Order: sequence, then C-alpha cells, then structure tokens
Amino acid sequence: MIKTLVVEDESKSRSMLLTMIQKVNPNLQIVGEANNVKDGVEKIKTLKPDLVFLDVSMPDGTGFDLLEQVQGQKFDLIFATASDQHAIKAIKYSACDYLLKPIDIDELKIAIDKVLEKKSGSPNMDNLNFLIQQLKKADDNFQKITLPTGNAYEIVAIKDIIRCEADASYTTFYLLDKRKIMVSFGLKHYEELLPSNEFIRVHHQHLINMNHVVRYLKEDGGYAVMVDGSKIELSRRKKDHFLEKLGNK
Repeated sequence: MIKTLVVEDESKSRSMLLTMIQKVNPNLQIVGEANNVKDGVEKIKTLKPDLVFLDVSMPDGTGFDLLEQVQGQKFDLIFATASDQHAIKAIKYSACDYLLKPIDIDELKIAIDKVLEKKSGSPNMDNLNFLIQQLKKADDNFQKITLPTGNAYEIVAIKDIIRCEADASYTTFYLLDKRKIMVSFGLKHYEELLPSNEFIRVHHQHLINMNHVVRYLKEDGGYAVMVDGSKIELSRRKKDHFLEKLGNK
C-alpha cells in the first residue's frame, strides 16, 4: 500500500480528490489530510507518507512554503493548482507532476500510474529542492532545467543544451560536455518549455539551440551544423524561420 496524504485547503475539493483517488487506485492508503501549510508540515513529519497531493495556494502560505519546511523528508509528490502560470512553469522546469483544477479523473489516473511506475526505493528529492530554488526567482527566466531519467534527476544549464532529438515519445538531449540524456517526455513538451528566442524546431525530430549553430549548409535542402559537429536536417517548412533566426544572431 502507498501511504497517501492530501493537503488541500478547500473542503469540497479535498473530499472530491479523496473519493477520486480511492476510485482510481484502492492501493493508495489515505493516511491523512490537511487544510493548510502548518497542518501539512506536521502530518508529513509524523505520518511519513509515500505520496503527497499538494495544493499550491493555501490561506497560510503555498505548497512551496510547505516543501521548504519538510526538507529531509522523502516522498513522491503531485501538485494540484489552478492557473498560477509562474508556478506551473517552475513545476514543469523541475519535472514535477501536477494536476490542473478542476481535476480530471483520467489525468489523475495518469499521474498516479507515473508515480507507481517509478516506485523503487526511496524517492529522489533533487527535483523538489531545485523547484524551491526556482520559485524564489521573481521571473520566469530559468537558467536550469531538471531532466528525469528513471529514478534520477539530471539538473542541467539551459545554455549547455546543444539540441534535442525526438524518438517516439522520448527526447534525447545533447549537451556541451558530450553527455546524452534520454527522458520520457515528447519533443513538443520541451519545445513549449525552453525559451523560444533560443530554441527552435527545425524538423519534426529536432529542436536546436541557435546559440550553438556554427554553420549553415545549403546542400540537399539545408542543414544546421552544430558545435558538436552534428548536421541537422532542416525541413522545408522550417527553413525560412531558421534563416531568419540565424540572421538575427
């Protein structure tokens, strides 16, 4: 059984979420519920849950305030949030799971399944610690991103990403230090997340960092040559946008 805690300030929303959790997966054992940061912190420390559903906005603070107060505890986490775009972007950059309110039961099932799939040993909290640091920024100009790889998290500087390559529902990141990191998110996810003034989609399989383009080859419809020597094919539809960006560098 997965010991589960729900931290949500609205009683109706909390009750609905508890009902949905039990309907989706009875193996999640609800060990407690809390309606504010203070109570949530106490229950995490005393109940030591395996999984926490955490509201972002509460009367006495935020879910991120709660996380700062329980550093050292280990648990999987699924956020529940409304439309706080800054928070959502930080959550995405940190590779954390989240659900938008009102919560859809199918999306809830997907989020729970993802937690259960990676459940082996103690949760890695690196991405949560990274998230706390990100949220202390006043703007959305994040300098680093968390890449989930199995049960680990790689935190990399955005400026060190040369390119991203799609492989079905996976994406491989190619970095300046010659590392390759494969993650189980599609390329579209990162196209929407990474800064559009630096990263552009030049092919259905390729998203490149324009800062690391060293040459444009006109042969066979066009290629972008990257700093690592890779030749990236330009699709006919994307070539004009690439050349426009290249001219503005």
